[in-house]
Amino acid sequence: MTSFDSSPTLNVWRALLALAVVFVMLATTGWSAVRHDRGASTPLELALSAWQRGGIDGHKLPDPKVPASRKAHFFDTLTGAQQLRLARSYPLAVGNMAGVPVRLRYAANRVALDQARDVERRRMHDERLSESGRHEAGRRMHRFDSLLRPGRQILAFDPMGPGRVAEVLGDLNRAERVSVVVPGVDTNLLTYQKTNGRYSAPRGMASALYHEQRERSPKTRSAVIAWADYTAPAGLGVDAATAKRAEDGSVRLNSMVRTLPGSSKVALYCHSYGSVVCGVAASELPPRVSDIAVAGSPGMRAGSVEGLHTDARVWAMRDSDDWIQDIPHMEVGGLGHGADPVSESFGARVVSAEGAIGHTGYFQPGTESLRNFARIGVGQYDSVSCADGGEACRNAPSGSASA
Repeated sequence: MTSFDSSPTLNVWRALLALAVVFVMLATTGWSAVRHDRGASTPLELALSAWQRGGIDGHKLPDPKVPASRKAHFFDTLTGAQQLRLARSYPLAVGNMAGVPVRLRYAANRVALDQARDVERRRMHDERLSESGRHEAGRRMHRFDSLLRPGRQILAFDPMGPGRVAEVLGDLNRAERVSVVVPGVDTNLLTYQKTNGRYSAPRGMASALYHEQRERSPKTRSAVIAWADYTAPAGLGVDAATAKRAEDGSVRLNSMVRTLPGSSKVALYCHSYGSVVCGVAASELPPRVSDIAVAGSPGMRAGSVEGLHTDARVWAMRDSDDWIQDIPHMEVGGLGHGADPVSESFGARVVSAEGAIGHTGYFQPGTESLRNFARIGVGQYDSVSCADGGEACRNAPSGSASA
């Protein structure tokens, strides 16, 4: 795959076209994409409020806003039985709280999922709902049922609205290498995993990466997180053209990475709009994040790797059939996401995506894109195949020095 810089004239026309499209969307949606509805408290907010008022055996519970280290210390002072009582009494709070032991979060989220499944099962038969509403309840019930299957490790769960979820494959506590898959638009509880197009959904992406890493380096203790724990844009509307969702998501991503157990190296795999999230988060990421790999990126809200202000290695790939190459890679008045990460001027390590088909095929087993992702994740940098067939991507300096 070879990238060519567009001429100034073409860039101007692309900018005008992008603005025209945005204005049409704003006009037809009544600016709905940039309004913020203020409704009742969410289930998670209610759970955290109950937690703040609660206690255990005469001891007050820590404020959810205190640093994760203080919450971790609090849980260290509890017996196993006390920890489980809190997980069962405040499942949404415990299941989403940084600083809580990950296995306790898994247990708490099983309780929360079971409760959410019961809610949707009742809604399936609620005659006050429309037929489509009952059908939607059925879909959500079956999704929660799937997430409750034995062996699944749910690190975060929020049933509100389209929903959020994060799942761990492997042993997070013992991992030497942790990989985090950050997906793009239209990510929610119902699209988190798919039967058709399995490897285009977050769970399938993470599963493919985990198994490829295990095959490439069986002795490396690795774990992969399918991180759909942010509110992604729905479709290619105004939200997808701005950084608002990415800014919110970057805070959540940083919090999750900073509170992972142990001292393992972390690699981020950021697909499509997920690369915007990673780009916004980059400057605040902790040093343990060694690699940021983007695929099918509309931009990272930066003009170059240097502009990301990170010491992590920045890798980029794009399939020759990916439609994302036709969007304007620029930022005008907050619209658009900046320079093309596979362009020479951006300064990323451009790696081969051979075998990937289109925008959603980067994690398909048997592709060079997935093999390269796995090599990066287990630290086999000398084996990464570059887009130009040479060695430039392997020999480039790390992080901000590569620009």
